[in-house]
Amino acid sequence: MAKVAFIGLGVMGYPMAGHLVRAGHQVCVYNRTPAKAAQWMAEHGGSQASTPREAAQGAELVMTCVGNDEDLRSVVLGADGAFAGMAAGAVLVDHTTASADVARELASQAGALGLCFLDAPVSGGQAGAENGVLTIMVGGSKTAYAQAEPVLQAYARMIRLMGEAGSGQLTKMVNQICIAGLVQGLAEALHFAQRAGLDGESAMEVIGKGAAQSWQLDNRHKTMLAGEFEFGFAVDWMRKDLSILLDEARRNGAQLPVTALVDQFYADVQAMGGGRWDTSSLMARLTRAKG
Repeated sequence: MAKVAFIGLGVMGYPMAGHLVRAGHQVCVYNRTPAKAAQWMAEHGGSQASTPREAAQGAELVMTCVGNDEDLRSVVLGADGAFAGMAAGAVLVDHTTASADVARELASQAGALGLCFLDAPVSGGQAGAENGVLTIMVGGSKTAYAQAEPVLQAYARMIRLMGEAGSGQLTKMVNQICIAGLVQGLAEALHFAQRAGLDGESAMEVIGKGAAQSWQLDNRHKTMLAGEFEFGFAVDWMRKDLSILLDEARRNGAQLPVTALVDQFYADVQAMGGGRWDTSSLMARLTRAKG
């Protein structure tokens, strides 16, 4: 069993850190809002630190799960950052969906300090975190991955090392490209079925047993038909992710016309007041615009 620090107790990090305790690991948590860390400790045990540096002291593995590049730098770098508290050979595993550039930057700085860094964004949403069945795509060294992988099993269904630093984040971008297109396609299919006078639920049951089957169809079509979007991965977060990957595409020359269009559709949802709605709220853009 490992001594672990977990930094960032949002909708994903909170249950992920809990799974580590249930797996028998010794866990110290840090959260920007101390009350949230105290709540977690009351529920799961473990311990609470007042700074990322304090949380990381003595830890073999330090997990971070925060909002964006700057949030990540703020908890990793500086006098009170996690790097300052980590001992040589310790591994920082970052679960934030961030840019590949910041992953490479922090991996370089970790190496200079005798530390290891893995970029390890996750897929599976809040439900995947709560049920401990996330998919984790990892960038970094084979040695660091071998050290972290047994501990990550506490909340993962699938883990894979994708390549050097930044590769985990690039793979997460591939994931978000797929999801953006799939959800828009599902929204249009449901909208068309309703306009054509079909029973949407029956239509999904039939096509869901064929080539059109997907996780999104299986898990989101009922709530999309019901107009229920108050759960899951928020539109605001998706637009953050799409902004990162569209920037990367501009650098590497990838052509992403559908993804760019869906990003603008999500901007429409934000304008409707749906920034905190689930990403399946693309359905609302169609039904509310067309009656």
